[in-house]
Amino acid sequence: MSSYTSISVDKLSRLIGTATTPALIDVRTDEDFAADLRIIPGALRRPHETAADWAKSFAGRSAIVICRKGQKLSEGAAAWLRIEGVAAETLDGGFEAWKAAKLPLVPVVKLPPRDALGRTVWVTRSRPKIDRIACPWLIRRFIDPNAVFLFVAPSEVESVGERFGAVPFDIENVFWSHRGDLCTFDVMVEEFGLSTPPLDRLATMVRAADTGRPELSPEAPGLMAASLGLSRIFDDDLAQLDAGMLVYDAFYRWCRDATGETHNWPTSKGKS
Repeated sequence: MSSYTSISVDKLSRLIGTATTPALIDVRTDEDFAADLRIIPGALRRPHETAADWAKSFAGRSAIVICRKGQKLSEGAAAWLRIEGVAAETLDGGFEAWKAAKLPLVPVVKLPPRDALGRTVWVTRSRPKIDRIACPWLIRRFIDPNAVFLFVAPSEVESVGERFGAVPFDIENVFWSHRGDLCTFDVMVEEFGLSTPPLDRLATMVRAADTGRPELSPEAPGLMAASLGLSRIFDDDLAQLDAGMLVYDAFYRWCRDATGETHNWPTSKGKS
C-alpha cells in the first residue's frame, strides 16, 4: 500500500502530460542507468550522492523521485528534498515498476543536449500554426517542461540552430520534420517512444489539420479553426505558444478522458 510519501505508477501516469506534473527526478545509479538508457517522460537525471546539494534547486515545487526499485536511493533523495521544503514523493516500485507496466519510456539518445541552465533549446519558423505549436506542447509536457523555443525567419532556422545551439524542427531536411505522410508531431511521438492511444489520436488530429486531410479526423477542422484563430489574435509568437499550450492541453484531455462523452440540448427533451 502506498504511504503518504509515495505515488503509484498508475497515478503518475495520469499526471504526466498535464500542466500539473511534478518535477520528476531520476536518481538511478550510473550502472542501473547504463542497463536501460531510457527515462520516464519528462524526468531529469540527478546523482543521488549529491542530493543535499541539488535539492535546493527544486525549492517551492513538488517532485517525484525515481530509482530502480523505489527503495533507498529515492527514499533518501526525497528526504533531502523535503528538508528544502519540496513536497517530495517516491515512485512505488521505481523505474522497474513503470517499465513492467509497459508505459512510455524516452530513449536518452534521442534527447538534445541541454544548455548551461539545463534546458533543451529548439528553433523553428516564425508565425506558427499547427505543427509548430503542437510540437512545443509535446516537448514541454513529455520531454522537458523548461524547453526554450526560438521562432525566427524561415531562411535562418538552420543557421540560428548552429550559432545558438538550438535544435531545428519542422523545416525541410532536418531530423525533426515531416516524413512521408507523417507530420513532425507524428515523428516526435514515434522517436521519443511516447505512443499511447490518447497521443496517437491527437497525432492523427494534428496530421489531418497540418497536411490538409480533414478526412483523417472529424476533429481536425476544429483544431485548424482554433490554430488559425490564435494566429490572428497574437502578433507575438511566444504569446501565441502560451495560449496554444492550453488549447492542446484541452485536446489531449479530450483524447484521454472524454471521447465518449456527449452533450445534448434541451435537457428536458422527451420529458413531459
